[in-house]
Amino acid sequence: MDGNLIFDTHAHYDDAAFDSDRDELLSSLPERGVCGVVNCGTDVKTSAVSLALAEKYPFVYAACGIHPEECEKIQPGDFAALTSLLQRERAVAVGEIGLDHHWDIPNELQREIFERQLKMAVQLDLPVIVHDREAHGETLELLKKYRPKGVLHSFSGSVEMAKDVLSIGMYLGFGGAVTFKKAKKVLEVLEVVPFDRLLLETDCPYMAPEPYRGRRNDSTFIKYAVERIAEVKGVDPGYVISESRQAAKTLFGV
Repeated sequence: MDGNLIFDTHAHYDDAAFDSDRDELLSSLPERGVCGVVNCGTDVKTSAVSLALAEKYPFVYAACGIHPEECEKIQPGDFAALTSLLQRERAVAVGEIGLDHHWDIPNELQREIFERQLKMAVQLDLPVIVHDREAHGETLELLKKYRPKGVLHSFSGSVEMAKDVLSIGMYLGFGGAVTFKKAKKVLEVLEVVPFDRLLLETDCPYMAPEPYRGRRNDSTFIKYAVERIAEVKGVDPGYVISESRQAAKTLFGV
């Protein structure tokens, strides 16, 4: 039985921040309250590493995709390689994919790569894990166009956008940002998100919650986000954990 165990739907344990203790940390997660992790690739290489981690640890699953920040580094054959990775048993999603208008990356190229992967996800009948940074309108436009299964990770849009995303059947991911002092907008969004569409995530090693903001994040820190979500929703923290775990298992088919 999973009991009160957490499912982290967005992690990057392939990151260099974990090079010194990756195996030790991952091996310890089940006894520290974590029953599932989706490790997200950001290019073909990290997607392959994510799959290797998923094949080594029975509670880890892989998402394979090309992140918008990696769009300018794409090589011939990358999409064929990505398609091959996504057909492996431990691959459960196309991700991390999306749009990022924070960085100076050609928008047309980002959009082309995002759309190509949205089509791939629909064809393979896999959910998407979507990165949306300062690109809310365009992201929503493309999600409405392709209507994939999936999650908008680390959701930072408005209540109105959240309702639109939910209306097309997608999920919303929340992590350490709900604990930040300037989290007013995301807390308003939380109030309208039903538990069967709410996913917990870390984005580790990034986005550590208060009181550990700025430090290396890992899946065990989700408990701080859980406490804040429970407070906002007026429920017991255990309820947040169990409902979000079921939502994760439903979306990723695990």
